[in-house]
Amino acid sequence: MSPAALDAVDRRLVNRLQDGLPLVARPFAAVAAALGIAEGELLYRLERLREAGVLSRFGPLYHAERLGGGLTLAALAVPEPDFERVAEAVNAFPEVAHNYRREHALNMWFVLATETPGRIAEVIEAIEAATGLPVFNLPKEEEFHVRLHLPV
Repeated sequence: MSPAALDAVDRRLVNRLQDGLPLVARPFAAVAAALGIAEGELLYRLERLREAGVLSRFGPLYHAERLGGGLTLAALAVPEPDFERVAEAVNAFPEVAHNYRREHALNMWFVLATETPGRIAEVIEAIEAATGLPVFNLPKEEEFHVRLHLPV
């Protein structure tokens, strides 16, 4: 589904969801009311947008480190002919939160989120074994809050 295929309600929904869901008993009902649609219609639209790939991720964001987990940015230098194979191998790991192609010598960047900080090294080792490529671990040194809102 292309952005041109989104109707006005889809666009308002995607834009609204980038602000997060309200912390109420029925957050979808609250968002639906704000958009002037029924809760069932909102849920149907979310499902359709996910299936079409318009929404690649829909869910809560957790501060893994505050919950006792590990979090790191990692990168690979993937030969172009192997990119799809390596992306599939990396994305098969449940600890991979998201994965991006970059125009850089390190052309695949991904975030690892683990239940414990020590598990980061284990997952990196497993990804290296699965891909045959060295993983560059880029742990954060300082945290910045950047509110990225991409209006549709």
